[in-house]
Amino acid sequence: MTLFLKKFTTKYNTAPFSKINLSDYKEAFGKTIELARTEIDSIVNNSETPTFSNTIEALDYSGEQLDRLSNIFFNLNSAETSDEMQKIAQEVSPLITAFSNDIAMNEELFKRVKAVYDQKDTLTLTTEQVTLLDKKFKGFSRNGALLNEDDKLKLREIDTELAKIKLTFGENVLAETNNYQLHITNEADLKGLPDGTKEMAASLAKSKNLEGWIFTLDFPSYLPFVTYVENRELRKEIAIAAGKKSFQDNEFDNKENVKRIVELRHKRANLLGYQSHSHFVLEERMAQNPEKVQSFLNDLLEKAKPAAQKEFAELTDFAKELDGIDQLEKWDGAYYSEKLKQKLFSLDDELLKPYFKLENVLNGAFTIAKKLFGITFKEVFDIDKYHEEVQTFEVLDFEGKLVAVFYSDFFPRKGKRNGAWMTSFKPQYIKDGINERPHVSIVCNFTPPTETKPSLLTFNEVTTLFHEFGHALHGMLANTTYPSLSGTSVYWDFVELPSQVMENWCYEPEALALFAKHYETDEIIPQQYVEKIKESASFLEGMATLRQLSFGILDMTYHGKSQTIDDVKAFEKQAMEGTSLYPDVAENCMSTSFSHIFQGGYSSGYYSYKWAEVLDADAFAYFQEKGIFNKEVATKFKDNVLSKGGTELPMELYKKFRGQEPKVEALLKRAGLI
Repeated sequence: MTLFLKKFTTKYNTAPFSKINLSDYKEAFGKTIELARTEIDSIVNNSETPTFSNTIEALDYSGEQLDRLSNIFFNLNSAETSDEMQKIAQEVSPLITAFSNDIAMNEELFKRVKAVYDQKDTLTLTTEQVTLLDKKFKGFSRNGALLNEDDKLKLREIDTELAKIKLTFGENVLAETNNYQLHITNEADLKGLPDGTKEMAASLAKSKNLEGWIFTLDFPSYLPFVTYVENRELRKEIAIAAGKKSFQDNEFDNKENVKRIVELRHKRANLLGYQSHSHFVLEERMAQNPEKVQSFLNDLLEKAKPAAQKEFAELTDFAKELDGIDQLEKWDGAYYSEKLKQKLFSLDDELLKPYFKLENVLNGAFTIAKKLFGITFKEVFDIDKYHEEVQTFEVLDFEGKLVAVFYSDFFPRKGKRNGAWMTSFKPQYIKDGINERPHVSIVCNFTPPTETKPSLLTFNEVTTLFHEFGHALHGMLANTTYPSLSGTSVYWDFVELPSQVMENWCYEPEALALFAKHYETDEIIPQQYVEKIKESASFLEGMATLRQLSFGILDMTYHGKSQTIDDVKAFEKQAMEGTSLYPDVAENCMSTSFSHIFQGGYSSGYYSYKWAEVLDADAFAYFQEKGIFNKEVATKFKDNVLSKGGTELPMELYKKFRGQEPKVEALLKRAGLI
């Protein structure tokens, strides 16, 4: 299997998806790990004195083939997986972890890195090179290079077990999502549900040779159901099913996995000399330590809670007045919020969806990127893709030079995990005078087209597309020398700034006029709708803020100190007590499917969504001040944030763009909380 051992012969060196067989992966991982090992050996065995070039740079450029293979394989394992692929993932993950550990614990390699690091003050290095040197040194010290042999072995065992258990956690959540379906045969049970969702459910039933309608826990199916269906018992049924994923004492149960992941993370942190997993993680974040995060979350909680309680009381009164309901439950939240929103703003998703045809929204994002950053997107059909629904684009600058290759993958299917994310098949970097351009992808689960209608997005899906597109711009406009500092390789609480700031354009009349056009008549979205979208942007914002804070607080409670967890459900309930508005549901537990922190990279980092909201509200206030398409502000943002990746400390980059540190008031003002 030589495909992965050198550059691909495809256009722009893109991934040759159609030539890859599942059976090739295992051997390819073995070979590319071997190749990467040889590269490391040649750095270690270099008889010359360690220098920045022959050690630090050489290390950053090593393992290119392995990285490329890993990007392709693990991206497909999220977007286009199968039982066989998951089995391969379980087999190769420990091999990759073992190889990473071999590097992190290679004493001779560390000696060379330390030799360069120790003379840091006498070297003439650029800011980016200083950052890389610090990163490489910490990469060793934070991974056990300073430990004794026994402790190194313990660390290795912990990392191998963690890699497997996190994979299992995610597979269990996916299995539980796929295993549930709500089959409805009586149309009266669907009263209130929009036609488009009903049609989608009928088509799903038909594909399974069943009469009636099928609803699943995939978001485009689940969310409209709990938002619009009048039948309260059915809303309750599907909401409880969603809330008890991997909390059912069956083969896909994640309770023990949660406990074990938390335990292993703390053990690892203690072994490395840190008080807790959070102390370890936050050393490499803008927030710096758990105390600062707790104080940030508590400060926001204090400001948002009165507004949230007031909103909840209003929603409760509204439900009682409308339907005589005494106690609002979790399965009532989306339904009555939507009803109240319609009453206050005469605005609902069904009214807006005809103006948000997917193709138009995507082209709108492209147009806004062109106006701000001078890049154009051209769909091409000669780049290989992993599924027929994927679209491929060349991203070009004003001179027609390639900036990036962009992939989009928008609809749910079996084998694709829930949610939306941006990822990269190949990073940007400069080597041997060649600026290697990135291959970036966004993957979503939007409402698919039906036999009679194109894909029409809810407004929430519109902001999701812009969010992921913001991440994509961060990847595509990268312009750094070293791969490990490129694109979204930044501190975790900074990475959401480009994505969240892009969402702001979805609320601006000037931007909406570019793409919000009725899919049948081409009429631009009426001004009164735009005003209502803006007004409703802060609707129930107190409750939404409290919900986000509850996730951040739960994350910090798990990871902020070493502890023994006897009962996951009881632990979660206590942690979230100060943020709870709805009564607890005994059958449900959020932790067992909280993939962000137990499978993804958000452990001790969930607060970063809110942290980045402060950054994005402050950044967008600058755009509003000068004009939302102001070239000068856009260029500053591109040059100091989007293109710089992780080459400097994020606060320094932000201040270069904004001229000052961000102010939390910008967020509170935008959210209508002050």
